[in-house]
Amino acid sequence: MQKKLIVAIDGPAGSGKSTTAKLLAQRLNYLYIDTGAMYRTVTLFAIRNKILGNNEAINTLSEKIDILLEFIKGETKVTVSGEDVSQAIRSFEVNQNVSDVSKIEGVRKILVKKQQEMGRNGGVVMEGRDITTVVFPNADVKIYLTAEIDERAKRRTLEYAQKGTKLPVSEVKENLQKRDLIDSNREVSPLTQSPDAIEVDTSDVTIEEQVSIILGHVQRIAKERNTKVEIN
Repeated sequence: MQKKLIVAIDGPAGSGKSTTAKLLAQRLNYLYIDTGAMYRTVTLFAIRNKILGNNEAINTLSEKIDILLEFIKGETKVTVSGEDVSQAIRSFEVNQNVSDVSKIEGVRKILVKKQQEMGRNGGVVMEGRDITTVVFPNADVKIYLTAEIDERAKRRTLEYAQKGTKLPVSEVKENLQKRDLIDSNREVSPLTQSPDAIEVDTSDVTIEEQVSIILGHVQRIAKERNTKVEIN
């Protein structure tokens, strides 16, 4: 049996990683893995347990927490000890703190190990901020999604509104800029574009166009590696 590909997607918040990766996984009949949901889950429980700022306690939490990711009907379901936290991890409070939690060295080491185990057999589309550089530096397909900050802020503001949280675009933009700064400058696994990653600017293209562009690259690389991919 031919080994299935590992498709790795990195990029800043609001660049379209999650939506694009979900659709791409569906088209390839691959497993979709939202690594950001894992960091968000740790952040949520750090907030609940009032241990933000206590790196040792958060490291222990990361080691013990049992995060179950399921991709059901086009959505990522995140369950911890039987509790569905899929919506809770998308709150503005989690967004405000997830970059600080994500930069903790112990947290990243623990979750990267779990992510590598999830995707070791291939047949996955995994997205995050260090997938092409740290989690799977030898991924078959490496994509770096980017978009202008104003477009990213507009998208994220709409996402909040659809979930019942109304925020001014300026506040969301400020939060994204803060996250960009932290994610790109942290000492451990910073957000950087891998030299061999294919950059896709999503500022002025539709989701469908993004997916089509990436599928084209997947097909090309699969052909180069004599690996068959079936697209739905």
